[in-house]
Amino acid sequence: MILRQSSRLPLGLFLLSALCLFTTQVSASYGDRLPEFQRCVEVCERENCGSGHASTHIPLLHRLLLWDCPAECDYTCQHIITDQRVAASEPIVQFHGKWPFYRFLGMQEPFSVFFSLLNFLAHQNGLSKVTSDIPAAYTLRKYYVYLAYFGMASWIFSMIFHTRDFKITEELDYFAAGASVLYGLYYTSIRIFRMDRGGKRTKSMLRAWTGLCIALYALHVTYLKWFAWDYTYNMTANVVVGVVQNSMWSWFSFEKYRKSGRFWAMWPGLVVAWIILAMSLELLDFPPWWGCLDAHSLWHLGTVGPTMIFYNFLVKDAQDDIAGARLKA
Repeated sequence: MILRQSSRLPLGLFLLSALCLFTTQVSASYGDRLPEFQRCVEVCERENCGSGHASTHIPLLHRLLLWDCPAECDYTCQHIITDQRVAASEPIVQFHGKWPFYRFLGMQEPFSVFFSLLNFLAHQNGLSKVTSDIPAAYTLRKYYVYLAYFGMASWIFSMIFHTRDFKITEELDYFAAGASVLYGLYYTSIRIFRMDRGGKRTKSMLRAWTGLCIALYALHVTYLKWFAWDYTYNMTANVVVGVVQNSMWSWFSFEKYRKSGRFWAMWPGLVVAWIILAMSLELLDFPPWWGCLDAHSLWHLGTVGPTMIFYNFLVKDAQDDIAGARLKA
């Protein structure tokens, strides 16, 4: 994705604190500890999954997505307990850090998968615009192409993770998202400070900036993978990088509009504002409507439009930059 986090520093710090609190709460689910849920799973596994019992039929598509008998019991018991709590006017609770969603074609969170697909297509469409509307000789073009590839990769892993939540799919989703966010800061700095332009000093700065970003990402993955899988740290790192990136685009947008008076120059600022509003959905978490549409999936939906607008801005900005260079020549 292009801009995942908030733009203004005070609001960004507020969102950072709230999201850190949010991730801490989610990591320990109340539903997992309910005695009735634990009894339900125990009985289901004993009656259906133990030796000496007829094997429970699992549809082929579910088996292809690695749904086994214990997983089927866990899923079924989540909905049994949820239905009982709704009937008793008790609040719906989370299990294993997630709301009890209804599956569709074996997908655990079907709307999150679908909206992740829309984001993938938004980046794919952006890649098509960049390659067709920006000349290959333009020095920033390759960074915008990489932006699309990073974005598409992150949403592919998002689709995989929301289809089936395993440790490996969660790790790949988080690592891909982290790479996409950090690359956003990387190319933003190159564009705003024009590190793409020639000159020995500028090239040295670009090499140093590239090396620093690679080192930071390697340390980030190393810490999460081999030291501590820390949700709060991961969210903090992504929000801080996002706040810096969005602040830079807000400033750039204001300055470009002030100098040129062109409406499209305001698009980055509008995109940042849109992202802030969409991000508030993560803070206003609620049980899924109809058992399938929750705040997190709506957050994914909320990033589709800004992504498309931002690629249009990058193309406009590149074309304006090329036209300006021709006038100076």
